[in-house]
Amino acid sequence: MTQRTSRVWLITGCSTGFGRVIAEQALAQGDQVIATARKIEQIKDLEQKYPQTAKALTLDVTHKAGIENAVQESLKAFGRIDVLVNNAGYGLTGSIEEVSDKEIRDQFETNVFGLLNVTRAVLPILRKQRSGHILNISSLAGRLGIPTMGIYNGSKFALEGISESLAGELKPFGIKVTIIEPDGFATDFSSRSIAIAQIMPEYQLLHDEMEKYRTNFILGDTPTGVKVILKTVEMDEPPLRLVLGPNSLPRLIQKLTSDLEAYQQVEKLWQESAANGKKKEP
Repeated sequence: MTQRTSRVWLITGCSTGFGRVIAEQALAQGDQVIATARKIEQIKDLEQKYPQTAKALTLDVTHKAGIENAVQESLKAFGRIDVLVNNAGYGLTGSIEEVSDKEIRDQFETNVFGLLNVTRAVLPILRKQRSGHILNISSLAGRLGIPTMGIYNGSKFALEGISESLAGELKPFGIKVTIIEPDGFATDFSSRSIAIAQIMPEYQLLHDEMEKYRTNFILGDTPTGVKVILKTVEMDEPPLRLVLGPNSLPRLIQKLTSDLEAYQQVEKLWQESAANGKKKEP
């Protein structure tokens, strides 16, 4: 049996949720991990448990100087970066009319520009190595719109488009890109990582309905989801998109089927209009 090759991971947003569990599982399987978070005290225990293979760093993805420092510290510690996990981010609940300009800009500053800041800082290293794997943590909300989550949807839709283009740009350098698309999982995302806009009375009923929907939602097991992510990193040809969660694939298939039906309806309208136009030609 071929011995597994150890990897060096740089992970943003490691204090809780997917980032934390990815760091734990990667370390447990013998890999080296640079774990980052805005509050280093929340991740220092990883370094204490794995003093030879874990390094904890303070990192706010919206601060470019801090990102450059984290990348250089990563190279000093382990000499290379094999897997970049862009996990840092948060959600914003509020209808399009309810959210403020600042809330919108802050959402994109972290979820989109923060991801770009980190990725652009790491890319020269991966290109020089001519290898690497970028995992961008998106969401099923990056594929389908959810009422009261429109700005979060927009940030994740942007991430999806950026990642898809990035995959094509980096393929000649041997660098892989995978978009991770989890649905609801048993993390603290819905409590700790959600900002809530001021609710307008006109939208209260909608918020109540969405809260009821979330309360009855079947959540996925985070360690199981992370095991799938780690298996994906081991693949020679990993998928561009990785859908995770017990409800995710059926919901996505339903959305794509609906989209296809709508496109076919438009195609029919076009064909009819084009045929009528030809009939009127002298």
